Amino acid sequence: MNSHNQDAFHHRAKEPVVEAGQRQETSLLSIRTVSSAALFEGEHEIGIDHRGALYRLKITRQGKLILNK
Repeated sequence: MNSHNQDAFHHRAKEPVVEAGQRQETSLLSIRTVSSAALFEGEHEIGIDHRGALYRLKITRQGKLILNK
């Protein structure tokens, strides 16, 4: 069960309703984007302070991202 409040994600772009057979186009211009290179600056792990809790964002050996509390 997801314990996140959906209202907390109001800043995310809402996907338009698409009728069957129509092509859906999503604009990423409304989503703030930061490159992982800019976040990590050559490191493989960074800390994120979120409301007093420390989260660790890591790049795996396979190049994927993992977020741990």
